[in-house]
Amino acid sequence: MRPVLSRGLTAAAAFALVSGLGVAAATSASAAAGCQVSYSVNQWNTGFTGTVNVTNLGDPISGGWNVAWTFAGNQRVTQGWSATISQSGTRVTATNPSWSTTIGTGASVNFGFNADYSGTNTAPASFALNGVTCTGSTTGGPSTPPTSNPPPAGNKADNPYAGARGYVNPEWKAKAEGEPGGTRVSNNPTAVWMDRIAAIAGSTGSSSNGSMGMRAHLDAALAQGAGYIQFVIYNLPGRDCAALASNGELGPADLPRYKSEYIDPIAAIQADAKYASLRIINIIEIDSLPNLVTNTSGQAGATSQCDTMKANGGYVNGIAYALQKLGALPNTYNYMDAAHHGWIGWDSNFNPVADLMKSTVQASGSLNNVAGFITNTANYSALTEPYFTVGTTVGGTSVRQSKWVDWNQYVDELSFAQAFRSRLVSIGFPSNIGMLIDTSRNGWGGSARPARASTSTTVDTFVNESRIDRRIHAGNWCNQSGAGLGERPRSAPASGIDAYVWVKPPGESDGSSSLIPNNEGKGFDQMCDPNYTGNARNGNSRTGALPNAPISGAWFSAQFRELMANAYPPLT
Repeated sequence: MRPVLSRGLTAAAAFALVSGLGVAAATSASAAAGCQVSYSVNQWNTGFTGTVNVTNLGDPISGGWNVAWTFAGNQRVTQGWSATISQSGTRVTATNPSWSTTIGTGASVNFGFNADYSGTNTAPASFALNGVTCTGSTTGGPSTPPTSNPPPAGNKADNPYAGARGYVNPEWKAKAEGEPGGTRVSNNPTAVWMDRIAAIAGSTGSSSNGSMGMRAHLDAALAQGAGYIQFVIYNLPGRDCAALASNGELGPADLPRYKSEYIDPIAAIQADAKYASLRIINIIEIDSLPNLVTNTSGQAGATSQCDTMKANGGYVNGIAYALQKLGALPNTYNYMDAAHHGWIGWDSNFNPVADLMKSTVQASGSLNNVAGFITNTANYSALTEPYFTVGTTVGGTSVRQSKWVDWNQYVDELSFAQAFRSRLVSIGFPSNIGMLIDTSRNGWGGSARPARASTSTTVDTFVNESRIDRRIHAGNWCNQSGAGLGERPRSAPASGIDAYVWVKPPGESDGSSSLIPNNEGKGFDQMCDPNYTGNARNGNSRTGALPNAPISGAWFSAQFRELMANAYPPLT
């Protein structure tokens, strides 16, 4: 249930070079060859991350490709991804990986690298593909313009994910590819978490927050030729009132700062005409509004902080302000957090949360300020349970009576998301709203994954032996042992679902297993301690958390490796 917060180091500068690039793919003298390259850099005092995007303007390339360039200074590549990169003196060659040997006409490939330097980090003067220097046009045939995702025109896209390539965060990509086998998943788009004011510009030092600020990520998305980029807007006053690991920098009374120092600068950056061709997707304030229904006075999970945030209106007013400012932009798409089925799947929570969503969006000035809603962000709820449904009975007893389901109306995330969407439309939201489901950690593969329904006639045994979700309790949310990567990001996978997404970047910790002092406002939550025996919100069960976890947002190698090992669908 609890999300993580973003990354470390900062980009001191960013620039981009766009040039043509020749293609030596012709099979006859009349074959057309040509291509275009965009080269972008996010740099700091002694190093930088480079991104190269190559678009083929000529005839298709098959059998492999390589891109070569010469550095003007003392730049030295230290790590690469999505290509095998070698360097001799100032000459660098990037050769295709085994899974990317072709480039069709109008198609693109991209790769990146980390490098160090001193002095001036001058961009290469030219590039060559398969030995032919770029000319910016085709040779031996008619010129073919590069393809890209068209900018939104007039009305916004009904589904911003459809027909668009997602932005691959180079910082997450580098960490993923630093793990054995990480290249199998490192090209998936993940969201960028704007978890505090400093993250907007980027921050220096060894913080777990990333070096790249919002503009740097947007510039990198342009360089990649991406069609959409995802940001998590996550810095409410009194943030995450029912947990500690993801508490934030703003106190309960800091709504004015949230508006003027956080939302306003974000809106100003996203409004820059430079980014008009990008579909900017904002995931609005994870773990906020549902707390006002489930964790205030009279509820089993009540906390004084949640009571405070309900009374002072900080969550509702802050989110309404964010929706209004960001929803007014022509190429932005707001998706509000709608928790997950293991949180609000009961009748007592389901309709009240939907009603609160509506009143909050109305406070923004228009229901059209949202494109849809997202469930399961940073959580582990299974996408589907293939061996039973909420209507299954065992020996005449409904599975709803099992300890695991606990009278919930839903047993998996897809059925919940579709039902919640229907409820939202029924109370007045536009009929074209869509849902997102975060599938970054809900694959539940590996040897513990059931292969068939249980034959037991005892309902608890049947459910426990049949369920894909292998958590001890559905309320467990921190660094869950045995979890796996879920469905890879893709658009329009099911009715009413705009996309499966990886909003939570796999490999980033949910919270530390023990108290770790830090200057990021991140506390220690016992739900991240594998030895904690639980509380009312998880049925007084053990947490199922992995040991030796770092603070939230920091890279957790052991978790990432386990997620890959247990991926479902399996990795190849």
